[in-house]
Amino acid sequence: MHEAEAIERLRSYKRIIARLKVLENYSVGAGITVSRMNQDDHLMDLHRKLRAMPTYMYLTNREQVLETTAHAYLTDYPVGTKAQLAAIPRTAADPGDAQALREIRQKIEKVIEARTGNREGYEGVLDRLSEFQDLENERDQIDAGLEALESYKPDYAFLLRLRYVEGLEIVEVVERMQTSRRTFERSRPKALYEFSRLSM
Repeated sequence: MHEAEAIERLRSYKRIIARLKVLENYSVGAGITVSRMNQDDHLMDLHRKLRAMPTYMYLTNREQVLETTAHAYLTDYPVGTKAQLAAIPRTAADPGDAQALREIRQKIEKVIEARTGNREGYEGVLDRLSEFQDLENERDQIDAGLEALESYKPDYAFLLRLRYVEGLEIVEVVERMQTSRRTFERSRPKALYEFSRLSM
């Protein structure tokens, strides 16, 4: 990661937090918000645990057929409603498989429709949910990089938070850190370099 890219990531932090606040309260219908839908997606953790059990214990015969078809065509098993829907191929080797894949897609769409009460707008809901998940991931990566840096170079982390996350002027950063402008100028590129290494 180049210095300019590291600076841009850090400067985007407040914008990410603000956008998350807007998105988390966005109503998708039926009293459900985007943040609630995102929490519901964590049910995938339960699904992973269920996979350790024989499927006949919790799936109907038709659901077992759909599962078998999905395993035959899916190359990965993403988390998140939009990613799951996008992962399902639109073409298949034979008509029976094509029908099964369509049915899987319809089931995901019906889940969204049931949550939102709005079939026509489910693509828009998925877009907002996907954006919410991407922003959460970016926020968490920035937090993790700064926290890791703080564990061994706390002055570097403090400098980056003040200058780029909080957006303070250099004179204010120097005053808050009780240091000199010269020390700031010497430390700034080193801090960005360390953050970049941790955030790769």
